Amino acid sequence: MLKTISAFWLRHIHPRLSSLIATIGIVGLASCLLILFVVAQISEEVLEKEAFALDSSFLLWLHTFANPHLDAVMLFITKLGNPSTIVSVAGVTLGILWWRRYREETKIFVITCLGALILNTELKLFFSKVRPQLWELLISEKSFSFPSGHALGSLVLYGFIAYELTNHYPKYTALIYTLAVILIAAIGISRLYLGVHWPTDVIAGYGVGFLWLMLCITMLKLQKLRGVR
Repeated sequence: MLKTISAFWLRHIHPRLSSLIATIGIVGLASCLLILFVVAQISEEVLEKEAFALDSSFLLWLHTFANPHLDAVMLFITKLGNPSTIVSVAGVTLGILWWRRYREETKIFVITCLGALILNTELKLFFSKVRPQLWELLISEKSFSFPSGHALGSLVLYGFIAYELTNHYPKYTALIYTLAVILIAAIGISRLYLGVHWPTDVIAGYGVGFLWLMLCITMLKLQKLRGVR
């Protein structure tokens, strides 16, 4: 029995696992597993209609900083994650990739964007979580709350763009990723500041977006490795 299991592992699992680790690294794989665990835990609580103690208290604390100037800043930042902006940026990115003849990147980018859209839509419908109504809101949102589409979409789109830019401009890797993280984080914070999402919505949105982005980047890396071979 042990010989059979060992033979199966060496023949079928080990080569794929080794290839995966070589592609995304031990840290990347460990990060994905940790994020998957956190998202699963949050999703289970949401599915059981459990309330998160810190959700309301954190939003009410954040609202104490509200003022007209900060309102304007947050309204501008949140627009960077709006569907209209995401579609526009994605369209320009797709055009540039196609114009530069990056065929593999173009194909994976389309899959990445469509997958993010499907994930966001289906997960919102599946969980059907109501948005917070703790104060008079500056904007109106009609879709469900969990997970945050702005968090998911911005991480996937701007994360993919950052990854591509670092491939072509490796000298600026730290700067590119720093700016991307600041932008993505600011969009998530703006959703909380405006009171249209619970903190757990944003955390789950980032988690799902990160996992999907890592999967798509891994597919792209594997395709490039096959092309080199």
